[in-house]
Amino acid sequence: MSVFAASDIMEVAIRIEENGVNFYKFAEQIAKKEDEKKLFAQLAQAEVAHKKTFEKLFAGMEKSNLTESYEGEFGAYLRSYVDNNLIFTKEIMDKQLSNIKDTAGALDFAIQRELDSILYYHEIKKLVPAAQHDALEKIIEEERKHFQSLTAMKKCME
Repeated sequence: MSVFAASDIMEVAIRIEENGVNFYKFAEQIAKKEDEKKLFAQLAQAEVAHKKTFEKLFAGMEKSNLTESYEGEFGAYLRSYVDNNLIFTKEIMDKQLSNIKDTAGALDFAIQRELDSILYYHEIKKLVPAAQHDALEKIIEEERKHFQSLTAMKKCME
């Protein structure tokens, strides 16, 4: 039995992308080299584009009509999970970002966040109706592209 609809997951994806925009803007500010700044700026723009893509997908999806103890229970659970385990609260994120001093640190942080996102979407597919797996695959593919860009930049730095 499915617990979440892809629309629930899409709402979370939108939040992940919003947080990604903020992180990549931060990383652009601390980057020293022009090509590094350019990559982070491009990733921030890509996150904005991905957010718009996910919003369009979300608008066309069948919304979850699960039995809940209270309205919005499952969505609240997912948002809490993302804020506390995947993306973190603003306070925890600010603390993590304060430890990032250079591009290498920003790349490591971003690579880990992209991997966490990919894993999250793969795992959550178990809780989504099979008919909605294609929407999740689109999200996963977008996150893989980010991962590839980040790892390519890290390799160039070595």
